[in-house]
Parts: sequence; C-alpha cells; structure tokens
Amino acid sequence: MGLKINAQLPLPADLKAEYPLSDNIVKIKKKRDREIRDIFTGNSDKFVVIVGPCSADNEDAVCEYVNRLAVLNEKVSDRLMIIPRIYTNKPRTTGEGYKGMLHQPDPDQAPDLLAGIIAIRKMHIRAIEESGLTAADEMLYPENRSYLDDILSYEAVGARSVENQQHRLTASGMNIPVGMKNPTSGDFSVMLNSVVAAQSSHTFIYRGMDVTTDGNDLAHVILRGGVDKYGTCIPNYHYEDLVRVLDAYEQRELHNPAVIVDANHSNSNKQFREQIRIVSEVLHSRNYNSGLKRLVKGVMIESYLEEGCQKISENRIYGKSITDPCLGWADTERLICRIAEEC
Repeated sequence: MGLKINAQLPLPADLKAEYPLSDNIVKIKKKRDREIRDIFTGNSDKFVVIVGPCSADNEDAVCEYVNRLAVLNEKVSDRLMIIPRIYTNKPRTTGEGYKGMLHQPDPDQAPDLLAGIIAIRKMHIRAIEESGLTAADEMLYPENRSYLDDILSYEAVGARSVENQQHRLTASGMNIPVGMKNPTSGDFSVMLNSVVAAQSSHTFIYRGMDVTTDGNDLAHVILRGGVDKYGTCIPNYHYEDLVRVLDAYEQRELHNPAVIVDANHSNSNKQFREQIRIVSEVLHSRNYNSGLKRLVKGVMIESYLEEGCQKISENRIYGKSITDPCLGWADTERLICRIAEEC
C-alpha cells in the first residue's frame, strides 16, 4: 500500500484545550473581527493592508516582525486596518520545496505534522499576545483550519485551490472574510464563481461529519495576476482590470462586493520591489474612480525583516524569506505610511 500512517493527530478541540486562548485574546479578536467586518460591509472606510512574510518560517522572526507592525499601527490605525500575514501553509507548484511551518516547524528537519500543528498554534497565539494584532493565514488544507479557526481574522484561498469544491464549501462556513484568489490562469469567471459558492449555503462532509453552512457574506476576490500558456505573467491590478471586476460584480447578486489586490506573485512577476509601484497605482485608481474606491478594500504585500529571499542553509539570515522574495522592513514602513496618507 502506498500510504503510511506516521501519527494520529489530535482532534482540534483537544489541541485547543491544550493551547487555549486567554480572555484577553478572545476580546482582541472579537473587537478586530467586528472592525474588519465593518470595512467589508462598507460601514467603515478604513483600508486593509495584509502584510507579512511569504511564509512564516521562524517564530521569533515572525513575532518580531508583527511587533514592529504593532508599533507602526499606532500611527496609522485611524486610516488603515493592518492584518499581519502569518502564512503557515505554503503551496508548491510541483509539490517540492518548503511547505511551511505546518509541515516543517524547523526547516532544517524532516516534516513533522504533529509538531507543526502545535508550533503554528503557539506562534499565532504569541503574536496576538505580544502585538494585539490578529492575523491572516492561507487555507491550503480545509480540514486543518480547525486548529486555528478561533484565532484567525482573515483567510485566503490560493490560486491553485480556488476551483476545489472542498475549499469553496469550507469557506461558506467561515464567519470571517475569506479572499478567493483568481486561479493561476487569471480567469475572472472562476474566481467569481468561487465567491458565489462561498457565499451560498451548502451541506457536505467535513472532518467525518455531515454539516450545513450558512454561507459567508464576506467572501470576496483577490487579484494576484495570472500566467498565460507561454508562462508569461499577466498582471490584473491595472485600472481597466479593476473596472472589469466592478462590472462583473454588478452583474451578479453578491453580498458586499470587495477586492483585495495582491501586489506580488504574478502581478509583480515576483519582482518584489515592484510592489511599491503597484500599490501606488492601485491607490491612484481608487482615488480616480469612486466606484473603485468602494470596491477595492485593500492590498496584500509580501514583506519581512530583511528584503529578498535565501535558500535553506546553515547560515541563514534571520528574518529573510526562504520562499518568495519580500520587501524589507524599511521599505515596508515607508510604504504603509504612504498608503495611510493617500487612501
């Protein structure tokens, strides 16, 4: 048989009991969830900035980064809602490479899923305790989100997962905003169909149970660019692209139309410093068109303590990405301050 059982993982309820949330964390999350909901429903005009490493690979570095965000947040919280990216699951195009802390809590060691689920829960809890900021993560594995569903304030469904039925149906049972990325092809109809599915009620099998969801009225789209059949990156953050999404939303009966623009990935062709220019263009488009100002709720930025990326080795630089390249802290701080001034 080609399947080997390595370990029996704990039930989410048991892990949560072992690593519980303090009353203060519960209070922080409730407050931030309410503020974020107000943005996506149009009751607040704050602009969302989802920012952080491509993948969370080191608890100390991630928490230091989030603590810096918390200090910056004190300066811009009247205009911005900063949501740290603490992405603990990393999709891999070919299946090879570092898959995130869920798989390898220590990138130098072999995969250990049991240690991984403990490590990511402890890291998310520590980040909130120290910074007061609840975070975003990617729903790479729908059933695994049960280990973090009491912690997260935002989730994203990636370009390789957005057509998957289980991802769409699981998203329909969330009570926080979930961003559905356009697929790697860049197809808008697939992306919008995923929002329709996520906003609808469904009955399906989830973790061995027969469940029914209410539908998630905060499901929305994330534009991350696409790749054509020749492997060329096709960005979709330009004014014409945003207008096209606005028109597509108006043709569908969907709750709370919203767009988050991912400034990296195929929008930047992974040229990480281009994120600065891309965000500036998105803000200009919003300020030029009142419809887009209501539609585009925020941006997603890949950033870490040190700019660029590095390979996994014995001499790794602390706070530098081991997956996609990221902006460094100095550029990130300047960019967030500029966003606060212009949005």
